Amino acid sequence: MIFFYSFLIFSLGACLGSFANVCIYRLPKNKQIVSGRSFCPKCKKKINWYDNLPLISFVLLNGKCRNCKRIISSRYFIVELITGISFLLIYSNFENPQTIIFLSILVLTLIMIFFIDLENFIIPDSLNFTIMGLALLKNFLPNFNTSLIHEINQSIIGGMVGYSSIWLIIFLYKTFKKIDGMGLGDAKLMAGIGLLFGWQSIPFVLFVSAILGLIFVLPSLLNKQKNMRSEIPFGPFIIVACLIYFAQGDLLYSLILV
Repeated sequence: MIFFYSFLIFSLGACLGSFANVCIYRLPKNKQIVSGRSFCPKCKKKINWYDNLPLISFVLLNGKCRNCKRIISSRYFIVELITGISFLLIYSNFENPQTIIFLSILVLTLIMIFFIDLENFIIPDSLNFTIMGLALLKNFLPNFNTSLIHEINQSIIGGMVGYSSIWLIIFLYKTFKKIDGMGLGDAKLMAGIGLLFGWQSIPFVLFVSAILGLIFVLPSLLNKQKNMRSEIPFGPFIIVACLIYFAQGDLLYSLILV
């Protein structure tokens, strides 16, 4: 029975991962996400339902479009797999339904931000505002936090510190380098993280994301494939740093009253 429920939760996550893939492709292009059937990004032919099964269809089609035979990005499979595993981990570690729903929506949104920024170098406001909305909502949910007033204050201060920290980096980079070093999408994302976890999280997330970004870009700089003016998505590093922070025991106490 446990295996059956685990399979259902994983399958649900994979299905929502399929929806996330639609958002990842369409949101940067300002296309509708709730209307219109899925189609091949290469030949634009609409995809039949049996070719759109999460994970399974990608494997059966060997990662290619049935119509044009061109390779489909592995991102589709990766997102569905990560989302399925994430939902399974959430379901396995938390019992309260509100907590499970809250964390599932949060993780799904972070996954979409990660891959949209990685591919398009932008973070849609709709996703950043979703993070902010969830951050404020958690203060009013039973089973979350111990002191409503205290936590709301911490959230607001955290949001201001998060946004201001990235804004200051943008301002200084623009002043001395005469180019935009980061975008306001990163500032809004950091504001959402500050709203979620409080201002105490910001130094950690900034430091770890900077280290991760340096590790990622250093080989390309040494090989002269990139230079200091090359565009690099910073959102994915912020999200990974955020998840590392979330994995700490102290954060679970501050976020969720078990």
